[in-house]
Amino acid sequence: MDNLPAARLKSLTQFLETDPENPALLRDVAETALEANECDLAVSVFARLHGIEPLEGALANLAGIASMRAGDQKTAGEWYAVAAKEMSDDDGLRFNQAWSLALSGDFSASAELLSDDVTKALPQAAMLDMQIAHELGEFEDAEAKMDAYVALHPDYPPLQAAASVLAMDVDRPDLAREAALKGGSHPDAVTTLGTLNLGDFKVDEAQAQFEQALATGHKNPRAEIGLGLVALARQDYTGAANSIDKGAEQFGDHLGSWIAAGWSYLLAGDMEKARERFQKAFDADDTFGEAQGSLAVMDILEGDIEEGQRKTKVALRLDRQSFSASLAGILLANANDDTNTAKQIFKRALQTSVLPGGVSLEQAIVQSMAVGTTTN
Repeated sequence: MDNLPAARLKSLTQFLETDPENPALLRDVAETALEANECDLAVSVFARLHGIEPLEGALANLAGIASMRAGDQKTAGEWYAVAAKEMSDDDGLRFNQAWSLALSGDFSASAELLSDDVTKALPQAAMLDMQIAHELGEFEDAEAKMDAYVALHPDYPPLQAAASVLAMDVDRPDLAREAALKGGSHPDAVTTLGTLNLGDFKVDEAQAQFEQALATGHKNPRAEIGLGLVALARQDYTGAANSIDKGAEQFGDHLGSWIAAGWSYLLAGDMEKARERFQKAFDADDTFGEAQGSLAVMDILEGDIEEGQRKTKVALRLDRQSFSASLAGILLANANDDTNTAKQIFKRALQTSVLPGGVSLEQAIVQSMAVGTTTN
């Protein structure tokens, strides 16, 4: 069934070879190419058709979609402007314009097109509106939209999947799980479930879910980092560092990801790379408690107790629940000025059950990072 557009496209292109200037045939080929996700072909055929007769209205809209999916947002915008001459009140066209603008990075202009009428009519428009607020870091606005839209469009899996990601970022794990289950096989939904399972230390389930999400071929930094944390839980420190680094690079300025990468390198014994990753998070935001606390741990392990004490105080002032600052405090309380003692405590604590339920410090790092990489 899935191969029908491709099969039909092959047949139509054969006909087109014998009748290359037939407008009706060109329209069929362009539309079928778009349906088969052969976007570059659709773009070229729409251009050929436009050379024979002007594209207007719905056809111009389709030409815009083809250009948008092919990555040419400038041309897409030009086609949408043509389509708007006949379809200015069409909700689908407004969404397409907004989507193209968002893909080009113009989130403000995109959001302006997503009126209440459009978001009520189209769940994909509601999803985009929520994602823009999320992308811009407007968490209160994004959360309010999430609550409204998941209630308005409860049966649209991609929206539920996107909501599951946002719910994790605003610390609403129950909603995240509910939305992820409604999101079905969408990679974002599967990644959210993997992250929740990792937080519960259900490592095998989490690994399968992260691998499922990555098997789609789409860039998914959360799943990459999740797979790295799975490796970390299994004491595969090199594998953990590689996967988490990959996800952190994809995120770019995502602070929690660099912290997770730093811990993986620290556990692997690579102090230099660990400090580099913690420093990246600190340089991006020196008010992030985990960055201050992680660097404090590095200072203590490297023998700079005074600087470690200073950073620990700053970290706790910024975040009383900071995991890394708590660890730094343990090291400070036991190590005094003896760097070797601090290192021995750190190594011993990794395997020791130090938390309720027999959870080791190493497990606590994995659990903490599983939650921490969804925020900041």
